Amino acid sequence: MTAPNLITLTDPRSQAAEAYRTLRANLMHLSETKPVTAFVVASAATADDKSLAIANLATTFALAGHKTIVVDSDMRRPTQHTIWGAQNGAGLADLFVDERLMAEPPLVKTSVDNLLLLTSGTTNASPSDLFANPRLNDVIGILRARAHYVIFDAPPVLTASDAALLGTKLDGAVLVVKAGVTRRDHTAKAREALERVHVNVLGV
Repeated sequence: MTAPNLITLTDPRSQAAEAYRTLRANLMHLSETKPVTAFVVASAATADDKSLAIANLATTFALAGHKTIVVDSDMRRPTQHTIWGAQNGAGLADLFVDERLMAEPPLVKTSVDNLLLLTSGTTNASPSDLFANPRLNDVIGILRARAHYVIFDAPPVLTASDAALLGTKLDGAVLVVKAGVTRRDHTAKAREALERVHVNVLGV
């Protein structure tokens, strides 16, 4: 598997790469009493390169020696397998229907040490129905047990309920905005939508 075109890998001394390391540090030290180890990352109303941002952030955790899992939970437009040059075979969706995979999740090794990928998998079920399934708690539990950090890639908050459903089960949510592109009102509405269901918004 070839290394993806991520700024944290291609130009690790750049200001952009340093910004991801700063974000990593902020997330790691948000709370000493309740550490943030599993969280969802989503944009407001459009993609805004959030999947690339997630891949870069996960890379910084892994390069610092933390075993990290990126979970592509954007069932509507899965992207992580393309970023990492992997096949979208058995993945997250399959954990809900195949008990054998719960014992041995189909995690894919990436070109970065300590970084594993769980692709979206394939399903005919509604993504919202999957994330409302009580089995989601078990899925999150087995992933937490296999890594220091688990980062979920979810669809935009204002276009689907997936990010909010996931956020209620995790330590919180991070919103991605793109300078000069993301509308301020969309960002505000996305935050309100998450907080309405008591998701801990960790930052933007």
